[in-house]
Amino acid sequence: MFKISRMIDYGVVIMSQLAHTQREVMTAPEISDATGLPMPSVSKVLKSLGRSDIVNSHRGVHGGYSLGRRPDDITLADIIETLEGPVALTACVDGSDDQCKVETLCPIRGGWEKVNFAIRNALEEVTLSELSTFSEFPLPKPVADEADKSAQQDANKNTGVH
Repeated sequence: MFKISRMIDYGVVIMSQLAHTQREVMTAPEISDATGLPMPSVSKVLKSLGRSDIVNSHRGVHGGYSLGRRPDDITLADIIETLEGPVALTACVDGSDDQCKVETLCPIRGGWEKVNFAIRNALEEVTLSELSTFSEFPLPKPVADEADKSAQQDANKNTGVH
């Protein structure tokens, strides 16, 4: 199965939240609260994104993170490459860090390059603005514990509400 990693998925969600707030600086806990993503994962992703020009890291009392470029100027390819390196489907394509051990014997040597090129181009065509089409992230629904449910049921019985 061809699948985007959780790190990239979280990176896109975090970048979308930063795009939504425009030029406002947000802390990792604020981003975690706004998106519902786990704080350790948000911190890890922000650390990687902060090393690039797509996210600015601000130090100090009023520190946090903001977009380094306009959402229209950040592509899905930019986010993926920042978090995980070049888009390379197999070891035999340009940009891969791996070395193919059977390249000299392979009947499709170089054939994957066309597929890799098409996918890379598709990722470069999708901007953060296009990915972030909704106006707000939904707030996570609080999980009521059993005591709360029981108290609500008792209250409903006493008031005649069903």
